[in-house]
Order: sequence, then C-alpha cells, then structure tokens
Amino acid sequence: MPQFAANLTFLFTEVPFLERFERAARAGFTAVEFLFPYAWPVAEIKARLEACGLQLVLHNLPGGHWEAGERGLACHPGRFEEFRAGVSLGIRHAQALGVRQLNCLAGIAPAGVGDALLHQTLLDNLRYCAAEFKAAGLNLLLEPINSHDMPGFYVNRTAQAVAILDAVGADNAYVQYDIYHAQRMEGELAATLQRYLPRIGHMQLGDNPGRHEPGTGEINFPFLFRHLDRIGYTGWIGCEYHPASQTEAGLGWMQALNG
Repeated sequence: MPQFAANLTFLFTEVPFLERFERAARAGFTAVEFLFPYAWPVAEIKARLEACGLQLVLHNLPGGHWEAGERGLACHPGRFEEFRAGVSLGIRHAQALGVRQLNCLAGIAPAGVGDALLHQTLLDNLRYCAAEFKAAGLNLLLEPINSHDMPGFYVNRTAQAVAILDAVGADNAYVQYDIYHAQRMEGELAATLQRYLPRIGHMQLGDNPGRHEPGTGEINFPFLFRHLDRIGYTGWIGCEYHPASQTEAGLGWMQALNG
C-alpha cells in the first residue's frame, strides 16, 4: 500500500504552521511535506520534525513574489540571478532538514514573452538547478499544474513535463505527479502512471471536484492505490488537499486502507 505524507500547507490549518507537525504525528503520519520552509527558522522546523519523529520528504524552491501572484520563476527571462539565489537557498534548507528532493515551480508565463524564449529559459534554469542538486546529492522535481486553477502556468501536462526533462538531460530530474492536477488536465490516470512510472519521483493527491480528500469526488482512489502497488510505485504520496471539514475528521480514507 502506498505511503502517505501530510502536506502541512494544506492539512491541519486549524492551528499555526509549527503546531501542525505534532498534529500530523498524532494522526498517524510518519512523513510530511509543505510548500515552503523559508518563513520560519530552519532550526525550529528541524526541532519539530525530530520531536515528532517525522521525515520531511518534499518542499519547493522559492516561488518568487508569491503574495503578488507569482508561482515560480524558472520560465521567467531576465531573473536568472534571483532564480539561482533561490536554488542555493533551497539546497541549504534541504541539507539542514534532511529532505532528498525539491520541487522547482516552472511559473506562470510572463505576458508578452514568446514561447521559444520561455522554453529556453526554463531549460537553462532546470539544467543549472539539476547540476547544483546533483552536486548536493538531491533530486529535482518538475510539477505540471492544471490551467483551470492556475491559468498560464507553463507546465500543465505529464507528457510536456517528460519532454522538458528529456531536453534537460539530467539523471536526477523527475516529474512530480499530482493526481488532482492530472485528473483536471488529462484524465487517463492509470495508463499515464504506468507509462511514465520510471520518470515519476513523487506523487500528490486530491479528489476532484473541490480538491478535497479521497472519497469526496470522482476519482476511484482504492483502484488507483492498488494499481500503484501493481506497477511498483514505492515513493511517497503527499496529501495535498483541502479538507472538506476539519482535517482529522476527513482521514477515514487513510484509516480504512491501514485497517
């Protein structure tokens, strides 16, 4: 059966961020992930992980001016130095927190920039990032995000992400496959997972519609989890969804699998 990590940006939001680690452990999680660690002292996050016996399995590189609506910088021409500073910052946090892979957000395509320049900028930044990660012993992840929730996001389909990584040519670069985003953009979840399994380094989930917990929407998660077992996926699946009510009240899907 797959192993699940609590995404602390989305779950246990009833309490402040640093209190969510204990809540995740009490709910039965042994691993966590979150979008960004940069707003809190790294020593404090590390202490919470250790005190709760939790493994950190994922966080993102800095995402640019998030409050202003940016969602990553990797496709943005002219911001190479800012991107590279973010790579360095991400590596330092990863090494301090013991995480082995980071997600690089491609970003929303800037208005008025041609596709050829966007594509080349993304490739250049991913090649730089992959090389820096390789030297640090880390894996790079690239996540397709659906264009309904995030209009203009540059990478939005699995095949597109794989083609980009083929062009990057790094053996430590993988797709971060989010079941919710994939369902909204392309469907064909089982076949796509089987086809691209060797290229997938991490997974996340949320049901559709609403991006709530498994069992609230149209996705047949029991079948999908069995399918992942059959095809041999051994990585983590991050629970990146908005609980329909209070977080613990919606964890019955996971308890049923473990029971």
